[in-house]
Amino acid sequence: MPAVGPPRRKPAADPPVWFMRQAGRSLPEYRKVREGIAMLDSCMRPELVTEITLQPVRRHGVDAAIYFSDIVVPLKAIGVDLDIKPGIGPVVENPIRSRADLERLRLLEPGDVSYVTEAIGMLTRELGATPLIGFAGAPFTLASYLVEGGPSRNHEHTKALMYGDPQLWADLLDRLADITAAFLKVQIEAGASAIQLFDSWVGALSPADYRRAVMPASAKVFDAVASYGVPRIHFGVGTGELLGLMGEAGADVVGVDWRIPLDEAARRVGPGKALQGNIDPAVLFAPREAVETKAREVLDAAAGLPGHVFNLGHGVLPDTDPESLTRLVEYVHAQTAR
Repeated sequence: MPAVGPPRRKPAADPPVWFMRQAGRSLPEYRKVREGIAMLDSCMRPELVTEITLQPVRRHGVDAAIYFSDIVVPLKAIGVDLDIKPGIGPVVENPIRSRADLERLRLLEPGDVSYVTEAIGMLTRELGATPLIGFAGAPFTLASYLVEGGPSRNHEHTKALMYGDPQLWADLLDRLADITAAFLKVQIEAGASAIQLFDSWVGALSPADYRRAVMPASAKVFDAVASYGVPRIHFGVGTGELLGLMGEAGADVVGVDWRIPLDEAARRVGPGKALQGNIDPAVLFAPREAVETKAREVLDAAAGLPGHVFNLGHGVLPDTDPESLTRLVEYVHAQTAR
């Protein structure tokens, strides 16, 4: 199996394949082992985390496993009163809106997430040469949940704080950068081969706001783990206008959603970075021939781009037929083996 390439930047003729949210939701075996177990509880059981992380590797033959967790796990670990509500997402009981609220966010210690260390140790033994990708939520996305109190369409409270009290906003993101970096360090030191920083909501920002109010915190996270030498991936949704800045933040690989072709994304990101992506997850509901056509388009757009990582442009949708994912992996492997 090809290892996850960047920063080694393997030739694009042989891209590794993995999928965001590949562990879970669409797999019947996932639903079976999760039955009756709350999401956050499942993230804290090493044996269950190990099983769920391995399921798509066994079923799909992907080239990397992605650690099963949730972006709010480190927040829960430091005492934030939150829960993941089915059909809604993370809900925070007492949103952060003031300086006093910020003081409730203490730094993360490795002992707070000992179950992560245990689970990754189990996984690396099971996976052998197959890489394990660790992950964490980026400071902006974590802040948006904390400030809004849950998922938001317009991020009005988040932007009000960012524009109205820029010092409190900067301090909040700086604190979250430290928490995120500590969470990633635990994963790397336990054996993760690469890490991905998810910034799911950052596409809601303009480039100017991203550079001024978000990029310093993301850069702090990447700087904090740079010395480990593992590949660092940066992914956001709706970030076509931010791709260059996301590359500047310090990752080795920039994830690209389906709204922009990879060759255009490469132009925006500039040299020295690899790209990851970028089939629309909804395409997997189309007939096999259509899925393969789209896969071929991605491979053609990535031709000549060092270190391309084949992926979707966002996570696997819950009602996706698992066989469609398996066939996609087989197709990409067959194309790149020629």
